[in-house]
Amino acid sequence: MQFAFLILGDFDMQSDRAAIHSGTARIIGVASLQQACAVARELCGQGVDCIELCGAFGPEGAERVVRATGGQIPVGYVTHLPEQDSLYRRVFRQ
Repeated sequence: MQFAFLILGDFDMQSDRAAIHSGTARIIGVASLQQACAVARELCGQGVDCIELCGAFGPEGAERVVRATGGQIPVGYVTHLPEQDSLYRRVFRQ
């Protein structure tokens, strides 16, 4: 199985990439939802079986990435417990 994790932030989608386990697990940084959708289409075309997104994408961003893949592969996103909302707002300055 090939797996990719996309993280949203101040990243260059071309150079901010890493892989482990002989390339079957990848992490890719993107700077926008539009870049995430482009990378998701690329990964889908390369045979990646599953994409996970950092929590910054939220449900709406995850839905857009699902649409970008044509719904061909599972796409999930990371969440956190509601009692940690204030910590996340402080760290990510939301």
